[in-house]
Amino acid sequence: MTRISIIGTGSMGQAISTALTRGGHDVELLGQADAGRPVTGDIVVLAVPYPALAGIAAARADQLAGRIVVDITNPVDFETFDSLTVPADSSATAELAAALPGSRVVKAFNTTFAATLASGTVGENTTTVLIAGDDAEAKSALAEALTASGLRAVDAGSLSRARELEAMGFLQITLAAAEKISWTAGFAVVS
Repeated sequence: MTRISIIGTGSMGQAISTALTRGGHDVELLGQADAGRPVTGDIVVLAVPYPALAGIAAARADQLAGRIVVDITNPVDFETFDSLTVPADSSATAELAAALPGSRVVKAFNTTFAATLASGTVGENTTTVLIAGDDAEAKSALAEALTASGLRAVDAGSLSRARELEAMGFLQITLAAAEKISWTAGFAVVS
């Protein structure tokens, strides 16, 4: 059993909690009212919008040191839905890793919708969570927590792959926003 803290109680935070609780993990959800409450998880999932990352990193850097920190954000320009808001040679996750040099930062969950995490399926397939990061042990620990929860985990490579994962998440969001796919659909990885 892994102790997991999720900062963010919106649809993604709730869905990630549902999925990980299904695997028998000890999960705590922290919302805005819990801003002063310390995190206790070995894995800390930041289930917040991209603009909130800098504030969380500044306020909780000491608490997050040494922990696995999972960035789920997609830095989409929600006013225009025409681009990502980070530089072309970077990612939200790279920015977070730079702000939290004492943490083990990985990217995950950003290419899945809440409904597919909660159900554990995308169509007829098991929901797959793609994970990118430079810390092999951190990726492995998250993957073990996910597979114990009935989800599939795939190592997508180094932290630099977070940019491609964010582009993939951006595409999925824009397709759903344009009603070309539903918010209960998603990409499936079949091998």
